[in-house]
Amino acid sequence: MIGALIFLPLCAAVAAMLIRPDRPRRALLVATAALHFLLTAACWGWPPAFAPGAWVGLDAAGRLFLGLTSLLFLAVSVHAAHSLGHEAHGRQVEADTGSIFVNAPEAVFTACLLAFLSTMTLVATSQHLGLLWVAVEATTLATAPLIYFHRQPSSLEATWKYLLVCSVGIALALLGNFLLVIASAGSDGAGGSLLVPELIARGARLQAPWLKAAFVFLLVGYGTKMGLAPMHTWLPDAHSEAPAPVSALLSGALLNCAFLGILRAHAICAAAGLGHFSGQLLIGLGLLSMGVAAAFLVNQPDYKRMLAYSSVEHMGLLALGAGLGGAAMFGAMLHAVNHSVVKAALFMVAGNLLYAYRTKGVARVSGAIRILPVSGLLWLAGLFAITGSPPFGTFASEFTMLTEAFGQGRGGIAIALAALLALTIAFVGMSRAFLGMALGRAPEGQAKVSERPPAFWPALALLAISLVLGLWIPRGLLDVLEAAARLLGGGLP
Repeated sequence: MIGALIFLPLCAAVAAMLIRPDRPRRALLVATAALHFLLTAACWGWPPAFAPGAWVGLDAAGRLFLGLTSLLFLAVSVHAAHSLGHEAHGRQVEADTGSIFVNAPEAVFTACLLAFLSTMTLVATSQHLGLLWVAVEATTLATAPLIYFHRQPSSLEATWKYLLVCSVGIALALLGNFLLVIASAGSDGAGGSLLVPELIARGARLQAPWLKAAFVFLLVGYGTKMGLAPMHTWLPDAHSEAPAPVSALLSGALLNCAFLGILRAHAICAAAGLGHFSGQLLIGLGLLSMGVAAAFLVNQPDYKRMLAYSSVEHMGLLALGAGLGGAAMFGAMLHAVNHSVVKAALFMVAGNLLYAYRTKGVARVSGAIRILPVSGLLWLAGLFAITGSPPFGTFASEFTMLTEAFGQGRGGIAIALAALLALTIAFVGMSRAFLGMALGRAPEGQAKVSERPPAFWPALALLAISLVLGLWIPRGLLDVLEAAARLLGGGLP
């Protein structure tokens, strides 16, 4: 089953390069996404057991992130198939920085998108940190052509920045793996290992100094790919320049892959009695990321970059929840789900706005509810969802994490207040932009755009999921969230 999940999109990527007509290729993209989602759902119903020593397998954390990745990819594939129909090769689209020439071959785009799904599946199913490292590096290679799809100078700059910064981060994570092997090679004759279950079982026998050094390198390395400040510099450019479906996957799914790598390392530290050490580092980087993102969200002139900095803020919030532990780890798992579905929906709506207004400038987009009635309403709903307003699920997950922080004494109260300040600043900054874009007066001469259902159904479905999770968490999902939180070093008290 796991092999099928990994190789199905990979085989479809090869087929996409061989198919010449565009419509069959788009149908292949959606069909592969749907089949992958069905296979993932089967794994949720009957999770496949993996033998001790296996390099791939699905534990609770893997099931959670694989299910989330597959769901997002299905929604994005529907939106991408629709948007590609409007992206004729060579069509010129006005943007604030110049012109975007959409002339990249659609076959390459579809193939890279499917390869991206395969590599993310490998990340979720990896039980060996070396294999996980390879999978995370493969996601970088698969997504670079997607960011450069528009073939504009700013797209090229964003792609090179993405490759260089993330490659340096991944190199540091590789060094962290080397140090982890040294830490696991004990004086009792046991050889070094990178198998996660084995490292957790050996926890008490791991060499603390080497393990601490390994975690620092893994945190910085995977934190770069996750978008934690100050290693986040690639993220705003890449998310802003990539096509809307790609931005949705980068923010909603790719960042989670790096987060899973950090969580695996944190769980090993917790098993070795170093959970406080790794937790404090996560809290520090989490608060720093939230603060930096909040500063850039105020008066941000580009709405796609605004969504990107919002991702930096929420990645910081995830790191904060994981570092706090206890119920906050459960809140972090729930928030990973909520943030992913909401941010993917917002990027898809942003793509609709870009198509209608031909600009990414906040000041040049207004009256969206009149020009794009459905997308305008979804843009407003997304504002409240992404800023953690009730009754959306983001409120429930943020409330869980902050409640745990307030319950941890003076230090926890200070952490919670700092996080609340950053969240408040982000809310004010995003509200000013979103409300003006949705409710302002439409520009003169801007005609109302007819929206076909494929343009907004995926975003509507994802926002509806977050709304439901704010009111009720299904029993099956709740069980997986609790098991993942316990596995990764937290869990409900």
